[in-house]
Amino acid sequence: MPPTTGLASAAASLRYWERRSEIVAHNLANASTDGFKAERVFARLLGSNGAALPAAQTATDLTSGALKPTGNPLDVAIQGDGFLVVQTPAGERFTRGGSLQLDAERRLVDGAGNPLLGERGPVVVPPGATLAVANDGAVSMDGKPVDRLRVERAGAGAELQHEGGTLLVPDAGRAAVPPADRRVRQGAVEESNVNPVSAMVDMIAVQRAYASVQKAVTTLDEVRGTAASDLGRPV
Repeated sequence: MPPTTGLASAAASLRYWERRSEIVAHNLANASTDGFKAERVFARLLGSNGAALPAAQTATDLTSGALKPTGNPLDVAIQGDGFLVVQTPAGERFTRGGSLQLDAERRLVDGAGNPLLGERGPVVVPPGATLAVANDGAVSMDGKPVDRLRVERAGAGAELQHEGGTLLVPDAGRAAVPPADRRVRQGAVEESNVNPVSAMVDMIAVQRAYASVQKAVTTLDEVRGTAASDLGRPV
């Protein structure tokens, strides 16, 4: 592989900062989205023999957001490890977004209409029934046990990928969290783990870095133009 030129390195840097800007903007847009998990960006050098170029890699930050009491019995949140499981057209997905509602079939669904899953399937609340969710995820209607919420964790070392909103794609090593280890809270939601102030500071830093690299690209292009048009002239 030939040595990396200044323009190639600068172009790769521009692509890195563009990607980082997109991620920070997405995080900021979801700073108030319950259950949202921020994405983090880091640079990875690709290539060798003097041709290494920076490329943007992303990872989901799974740290917990603050719990916010809502008083709504349909809302549920998880403290600590684990995810709720919803059924989507693309298959089962993890979520920490526990702001729920009832659909036309009286199933508990998320904001996108994806049914929340218990061990027996979607959780259905009959008309007039009083819903209760215990700390271990056990679901009762009018005091009678009817199901238990599925609460699962990712496998060790797994990198979960976003799939829109609060949904995450489960990994092959997913496993159920034992009921004794669960901490499910009814009448509360988990807030986004995005810190708006930190994200805004990061956005400003990214914009400044992008502008600096863009200026370097312009300078390098001018130098190449000078070398091609002026240095080649006969004296």
